[in-house]
Amino acid sequence: MAIRKGDRAPAFQLPQGPGEVVDLAEHIGRDKVVLLFFPLAFSSVCTAELCKITSDWVEWDELDARVFGISIDSPFVVKRFREEEGIGFPLLSDFNKTVATKYGVLYEELVGLKGVAKRSAFVIDRSGTVVYDWVSEDSGVEPDYEAIKRAVEAA
Repeated sequence: MAIRKGDRAPAFQLPQGPGEVVDLAEHIGRDKVVLLFFPLAFSSVCTAELCKITSDWVEWDELDARVFGISIDSPFVVKRFREEEGIGFPLLSDFNKTVATKYGVLYEELVGLKGVAKRSAFVIDRSGTVVYDWVSEDSGVEPDYEAIKRAVEAA
């Protein structure tokens, strides 16, 4: 069953690099949280999306939200991607696809690869409730950043 607006967001742990685990239980139900699922590190649209958020970081920071990118890439890849692209927020590896499965955001197949995360955005308020969800079937479409910001602001 997919997680959508109005649902309680599950807490989880994922690595942001080899041996570097981030526990979302420290944030979900306490902070405003933005989860950005993206298909594959180093792909053009994913790079554009995450770099766009980083370049607008002052605006995101003013919204007082914790932002996390999540992909099915390995912890080694997400760490390298973050470092090389200068991404200003944690990127997490859902290599085993447990979180993307819970959120219902996996392609059955994308460019011949099975189980790649769909480009998706979720905003979770301080009570731990999902207040915004967007899931794209088109991996080449970036999210509506302004809609996400409005959802965070309203949270």
